[in-house]
Amino acid sequence: MVKAAGRMPSYRARSWSLVGILAIAALALVWRAVDQQIFETDFLQDEGERRHLRAVEVPAHRGMITDRTGEPLAISTPVDSVWANPRILAPDRRALEPLAKALGMKADDLRQTLAKRSNRAFVYLKRRINPETAAAVSKLLEEGKIKGVGLERGYRRYYPGGEVFAHVVGFTDMDDVGQEGAELAYESWLRSTPGKKLVIRDGHARVVRDVESIQAPVEGKNLALSIDRRLQYLAYRELKSAVKQHQAQSGSAVILDVRSGEVLAMVNQPAYNPNGKKGGRPGRFRNRAVTDVFEPGSTMKPFTVAAALESGRYQPASVIDTTPGFLQVGRNRVRDHHNLGVIDVATIIRKSSNVGVSKIALDLTGEQLWDLYSKMGFGETTGVGFPGEVGGQLTPYQSWARIEQATLSFGYGLSVTSLQLARAYAVFASGGVKRPVSLVRVEQPVEGKPIISRATARAMVEMMESVVSREGTAQQAAVAGYRVAGKTGTVKKSISGGYSEDRYLSVFAGLAPVSDPRLVMVVMIDDPQGKKYYGGEVAAPVFAKVMSGALRLLNIAPDDMERYGVRLAAARGSE
Repeated sequence: MVKAAGRMPSYRARSWSLVGILAIAALALVWRAVDQQIFETDFLQDEGERRHLRAVEVPAHRGMITDRTGEPLAISTPVDSVWANPRILAPDRRALEPLAKALGMKADDLRQTLAKRSNRAFVYLKRRINPETAAAVSKLLEEGKIKGVGLERGYRRYYPGGEVFAHVVGFTDMDDVGQEGAELAYESWLRSTPGKKLVIRDGHARVVRDVESIQAPVEGKNLALSIDRRLQYLAYRELKSAVKQHQAQSGSAVILDVRSGEVLAMVNQPAYNPNGKKGGRPGRFRNRAVTDVFEPGSTMKPFTVAAALESGRYQPASVIDTTPGFLQVGRNRVRDHHNLGVIDVATIIRKSSNVGVSKIALDLTGEQLWDLYSKMGFGETTGVGFPGEVGGQLTPYQSWARIEQATLSFGYGLSVTSLQLARAYAVFASGGVKRPVSLVRVEQPVEGKPIISRATARAMVEMMESVVSREGTAQQAAVAGYRVAGKTGTVKKSISGGYSEDRYLSVFAGLAPVSDPRLVMVVMIDDPQGKKYYGGEVAAPVFAKVMSGALRLLNIAPDDMERYGVRLAAARGSE
C-alpha cells in the first residue's frame, strides 16, 4: 500500500472556517452600514442630491397688451406642457396606453414619436395643454404608473378680443415670440426673460425641493395701444356687415384722433381668430390698412385743389369751364359723368368733376402738385412702426407726362394705404398741421408740422362739407346732429393691360365735426358686387354708422342741432 501524503482537514475544522468567514463578512456589512449611516451621512446625501439635482427654467409671463383705457387685448395665462425622456418611457409599453389616452393621442402615434427621438433625453409630447389634460397626466404621475414623463409650467397667450383686434394685436408662436401685429412690432418691449433655479427631483422627475435661485425671472413690460376698444368693435361690426352685404373681396377702415394722431380703430376684412389655428386662407394675417395699396381715385381731388389754393392763383369761387364734359389730353380723353358746364372750384369738389380738377392740375406745375402730395405723406410710410407697412407709390414729377399729371389729380397713377389717406385728411382737419401717427397711446401730443395754411385747410373742409349735402356725392355719409365733411372715391381696379370696366374700389374719407374736427375716418371696400359700387353708396354708409356711434361714445358735442331739429320737425310733420 502507498501511504497518504497528508491528512484531509477534519469536518469540524472546515465548519469553523466557514463560520468564521461568514462572521467576518457579517461584521464587515454591519460596519459598512454603521459607517454609511453615521460617519458618511453628509457625503452620501450630497452625492444623492448631486445625482438628482437639476437646473430648471423659471417661466416669466410676457407683457400684457391693453387698449387705451387699460382693457386687456393680449394676456399670458399659465399652462403646462408634457415632456418625456424617450430612453425611459419608450421601453415601458404598459405606460404608453394610459398616457396616450390622457393626451388625447393614439398609442401608435405616441410610440412613433418616441421612436423617432429615441436618441434624445428630452422631447415635448404636447405643449400648452388645457387644464383637463394636465390634470389627467398629473394623476398618472401621482399614481406612479409612468416614468420618464413630466409637466413643465409655462405661459400661453390669450386674446380676449379675438378677430376684432387680430390685425392690430397679432399673435405669438409656441415659444411666445411675436409673429404678427403689435406682438411682433414691440417684441423687445413685451418679451420676458425666464429665470433659472436648482431643484431636486425624485425618481418620477417631480420637483421635491427648491435648492437655489440662479437667475431671477424678468417679466415683460405692458403695452398700452392707442386703440379704443369700443370704437374698434363698432368699426369692425359695420365693416364686416358691408363687406358681406356687397359680397366684396376685402375691406379696411381707420379712425384717427385729429389732435393727437392716435389710431383709435383699425379693422380689416377678412379677419382671423388669433386664439385658433393659424392655417387657412392665405393673406388673412395681413393688416390691409397698412400693407395693401390702392389708387385713391377722387379722394385725391381735395389735395389737388389745395395745391391750387396754396399757389394763390385759385379761390373756391374761381370759375372753370368743363364744357363739353370731357377734356382731350393728347391722344387721351378725361371724362365726367355728364357735362357740368361752367362751375366754380367748390362745385368741382361737390360734384367730383374729373375735367375740372384736371384743368386745374394742368394749369399748375408738376413740381407744385408733387410738393404738396409729398408733404401730405404720399409715397412714404406713416412711421407707425407696424410690420409690413408700405409707403405706396408717388413717382417723381420730372417723369410725368401731361396725361399723368391730369390723372394724378383725380387719383390714378399713384397708390396709397388706408392709413396714409387718413393721415393726409387729418391735415385738413387739424388746420393744415401734419402730426405723427401713433399706434401706442400718446400721453403728451407731439407738436405737428404746418403743411398748408390754416385758410386753405378751412376752405377745403368747407368745400368737402358740401359733398355730404343733398347736392353732393355722399349724402349717405351724413350724421344726424353733426356737420360732416368728406370725399367719395369710386376707382376702377387695375388689371393686366389697363383698367377693368366692371370691378371697382369704393372709398370714402371724411372728418367730423366740421366746426371743430376731432375724428378722421377712411373706409375702403374692395370689389363690391352687384348694382351698388360707388363710394357714396358702399363706403359712405359705413362711415356714417361708425362716426355716429364714435362721436357719441367720445361725448363730442353736436354742432348741427339747429338743422337737425328742423329735419326732425319736418319728419314728424310728415307722419
